[in-house]
Amino acid sequence: MLSTPIKSFFQFNAAQRFSLILLLTLVILLQLFYVFMDFTPTEINPAEQKQWLALQGKIDSLKAVSKNTKPKIYPFNPNFITDFKGYKLGMSIAEIDRLLAFRKTNRYVNSAEEFQQVTKISDSLLAKISPYFKFPDWVKNKKDFSRQNFSFASAEKKKPAVIKDINLATQQDLMDVYGIGPALSERILKEKEKLGGFVSMEQMDFIWGLSPDVIEKLKQSFRIESLPAIKKIPVNTATIKELSKVPYLNYYSAKAIVTFRSMNGEIRNAEDLTKIKDFPVEKFKIIALYLGF
Repeated sequence: MLSTPIKSFFQFNAAQRFSLILLLTLVILLQLFYVFMDFTPTEINPAEQKQWLALQGKIDSLKAVSKNTKPKIYPFNPNFITDFKGYKLGMSIAEIDRLLAFRKTNRYVNSAEEFQQVTKISDSLLAKISPYFKFPDWVKNKKDFSRQNFSFASAEKKKPAVIKDINLATQQDLMDVYGIGPALSERILKEKEKLGGFVSMEQMDFIWGLSPDVIEKLKQSFRIESLPAIKKIPVNTATIKELSKVPYLNYYSAKAIVTFRSMNGEIRNAEDLTKIKDFPVEKFKIIALYLGF
């Protein structure tokens, strides 16, 4: 007879017996599935296989063509090469920078030789890209134009621009400036409305979204002719609340002004503002226009 510990090991309750029977049943079913199931791969129909092989040949030929295909270069004016265009043509960063610096002087290259003199590209690269150079017709027929007293400067010369008052400018007036679209023109007009009118063209420097080139063009096209009615805030007697309403000042810079004058006495002129800690020094000349000393 089995001893009591061993006998208890082989004794199961109803739930354990049911679990063992279920486990044995699953094992048997899996074994039967493995024995009777056909796992051999399905053979491809010869006709289908032939069709696939024919398509594979076309695919391989297309891959070969795509590898040998070179991007097509269209004729272009080399004066307007961008960083990306120059990179695609094989120019170095230094060569592109030389061309852009030359163009910033409002000068143009009129031949492949001049292009090489400015950029200092190699002869091999010049021979590769110069056939695609496309210059204006007047450059090609320079002799005919010279007889008619035409020159590059005269061709580029425009009628003198009419300088307008920025405080009277319409949205269309602003959009006439190259680089300004509906969004930027609307932003300028909203800034003018918020300030009650511009008091200095330097205020263009602090309008978000305007690039240095656009700001420069604005200053060339507009000026301040009609000053808005400004109620100047007395800098030496105004409270923090009153000073914080001055354009370009906030609570902290207004508090700094009050602290400075209480410790150092009267603020006499705009230059004294630059001595104040945490004051927006880059705007002190404009802020001074709104203050009374």
